[in-house]
Amino acid sequence: MSQFFQIHPENPQPRLIKQTAEILRAGGVIVYPTDSSYALGCQLGDKGALERIRRLRRLDDKHNFTLVCCDLSQLGIFAKVDTGAFRLLKTHTPGPYTFILDATREVPRMLLHPKRRTIGLRVPAHPIAQALLRELDAPLMSVSLIMPGEDLPLSDPYDMRGLLEHHVDLIIDGGFGGLEASTVVNLTGDRPEVARVGCGDPAPFQESA
Repeated sequence: MSQFFQIHPENPQPRLIKQTAEILRAGGVIVYPTDSSYALGCQLGDKGALERIRRLRRLDDKHNFTLVCCDLSQLGIFAKVDTGAFRLLKTHTPGPYTFILDATREVPRMLLHPKRRTIGLRVPAHPIAQALLRELDAPLMSVSLIMPGEDLPLSDPYDMRGLLEHHVDLIIDGGFGGLEASTVVNLTGDRPEVARVGCGDPAPFQESA
């Protein structure tokens, strides 16, 4: 049976954030809110927790997980960022975007694109996600909370509880979530390329292209 924390979406309770971080460090899988939709997350490098998420979402080993970071300095540990990319990242993070970047050696192999050594990275603006990432002092491995056979992410924490209470260790209720994933922008080429349009406005990257 999973735990169910009601965390304030604007002023997260430090005690509950600390307990959430302890669950992750112990190998837990959590459901947590971001500024796009709710997501499944686990501690960086935790292969067992990663496999649990794969089974839950019925993902094959080619599905790319996103590395969710608290800020640009943490993101820079895991991605190679040139001057042009840094300017774009500084303008549009934190926010509802996932950026595809060339990975550094710090990224666990299981998270890399199998052929290109790239990684998807996010810096979310949601206060609960930010508080948790600061408490952890490490990124989360994450995917959107879209169940097998569904097109949209789950948005009601009580629906999540009914479906997932025997499959995850913690569900965070931070209010209703969004129904769109993040906008994905590929920054590995000469120009930005919008790979998926989600809740983040794609226009700034299309204009740059």
